[in-house]
Amino acid sequence: MYGDPSTIRRILTELGDTWAVVGLSNNDRRAAYGVAEVLQRYGKRIVPVHPKAETVHGEPGYPSLDAIPFPVDVVDVFVNSELAGPVADEAVVAGAKAVWFQLGVVDEGAWNRVRDAGLDMVMDRCPAIEINSLR
Repeated sequence: MYGDPSTIRRILTELGDTWAVVGLSNNDRRAAYGVAEVLQRYGKRIVPVHPKAETVHGEPGYPSLDAIPFPVDVVDVFVNSELAGPVADEAVVAGAKAVWFQLGVVDEGAWNRVRDAGLDMVMDRCPAIEINSLR
């Protein structure tokens, strides 16, 4: 419901390869760590966004989206639903082309705001699962 196949395909194959991964740290037990690794295997440049601003998978981290000094194409959100809406709003301001909320992350208001701003959005899905099914 929160991401039709054509939108998922467009985000994964057409909108660009720089993905800000919000919530990504060096904790290899967290889903963000593994998903970022899969995205890298498929040629995406991941940009860790976490208050600790750690280098993850060889990429330097930033404490927030507005601290990233270059454009990002997709903002992949690994925070809980209560915090996801403000991140989506920051993605719009940052000029991202799409926002992706991970499995279990749902915010209807954010969905509407992002889409009203003209960005593509997927919610409650995992790009690592979806990218594997594009073959």
